[in-house]
Amino acid sequence: MANPQPMLGPVIALVAWTAVMWAWMYATRIPAILRLRIRLDGNLPRGEQMATLPPRVRWKADNYNHLFEQPILFYATALALALLGDASTASLALAWAYVALRVVHSLWQALVNRIPVRFALFALSSLVLFALVARAAMHVF
Repeated sequence: MANPQPMLGPVIALVAWTAVMWAWMYATRIPAILRLRIRLDGNLPRGEQMATLPPRVRWKADNYNHLFEQPILFYATALALALLGDASTASLALAWAYVALRVVHSLWQALVNRIPVRFALFALSSLVLFALVARAAMHVF
């Protein structure tokens, strides 16, 4: 069956990617906690215990958290475009480009985490998102 609302594809793809990052975060975090024999203490300030984990473990959690920051604007914009019935080639291309850039950003941060490249990926994805927002604004205003 054909997708009656193509703009939902990129939305669900980014949600699915967030689930992948969640799994990867715990697949690295739990073994590290066990290996380092960290005794979890809910009375410590937020993040203090996790800061003792190796950077390569923390990078996955950092990225998982990042997927709940700017992508919220993507979800709102893409859902608005879906409600407005925009399934144009341009809007779909921008939405899929945003998702692809966020996946690359995640992989870069989780595996390499060189900040200049990570920032460039973030900046590029932001420009794509702002173009998508502009398209939505043209529909609404």
